[in-house]
Amino acid sequence: MMLNHIQMRRESKSFTDAAYAILTAAGRFDGPKYMLSGLSGMAFKFAAHRMLLPHSVTAYGQWGTEHSPGIDNLGLYTVYDAGRSRHNSFGSYQQDAVNWVRQSIDSGMGAVYWIPEFGVIHGYDDEAEIFYLQDGSAAGTQVLLYDNFGINFTSFWYCRIFGDQVSIPLEDAVLESLRLALYDWETPYKTLPDQEIASGRLAYQYVIKALKQGDYDAGGAGYLLASYLYSRTEIRDYLQEVQWRLPGLDEVLRLYRELTEITGPEITAVLPALSKGLKLPESQQASLCKVFKQAEALEERAMALVLLISGRYPDRKRSLVPRWGAHTAR
Repeated sequence: MMLNHIQMRRESKSFTDAAYAILTAAGRFDGPKYMLSGLSGMAFKFAAHRMLLPHSVTAYGQWGTEHSPGIDNLGLYTVYDAGRSRHNSFGSYQQDAVNWVRQSIDSGMGAVYWIPEFGVIHGYDDEAEIFYLQDGSAAGTQVLLYDNFGINFTSFWYCRIFGDQVSIPLEDAVLESLRLALYDWETPYKTLPDQEIASGRLAYQYVIKALKQGDYDAGGAGYLLASYLYSRTEIRDYLQEVQWRLPGLDEVLRLYRELTEITGPEITAVLPALSKGLKLPESQQASLCKVFKQAEALEERAMALVLLISGRYPDRKRSLVPRWGAHTAR
């Protein structure tokens, strides 16, 4: 069983790339990728390790709590499971996940799967007991044994599928995406008690400090900076598309336009060296720090405006406590 119409392309965050490939192929999303990235809030996520290690890009928090609100904002029914492969119960969860992933593919929907990074399961063969995977970086297909489902060098596993969809008014979805962005900006640590990875405004300080001290992983820094620039470009394009939906968004758009204009040339200039694993000369590091300070100030102003815009409308999700109380995600 193969869903050959699914074609993942690595451009944005890998979760966004995987979800976009699945949802567009199934007719659940119609629009450019930056719209999905913006509406889901994924574009606004920014995390950085103290040494700018490459896993910074996907270490933006606990994936269940990070991804689910964004998928909910698209009006999609979704199911996921995740955990540590070292747990004694892993074998049971593994067998169960193999079954519901197969059922999802039978219904015409692929699955988001941590390879790592995130990729797409788009087919299976029961006789050979294998899944077919795409990671988006090449046109080819990878093979995953059912017995190896969830096993990888990171020691944790993750898989998500999608179902039916309800319609959410675009104005409501845009407003919720801004509130998700604000939460990301104001939450310094999402992987507590570990404080090696910072989120939101604090991530800027981690980047600046690492560059100043010269204590960073060059390849990881290149990946982080490229992802940062792409995501901020997505935010700009998203706001350009939806600015007329809410009063005040035009000014937020102006700030993100300025941000991409000042960071784009600077980041583009250093990527060739970083991608080769070469650290930057002190002059380039200092220049990049200066630009990131300016970008942080611009995004701070943008988020202050987002807070004002959000405050004009009721927020039932955050002002009402569910009858079963509040829960901490596992």
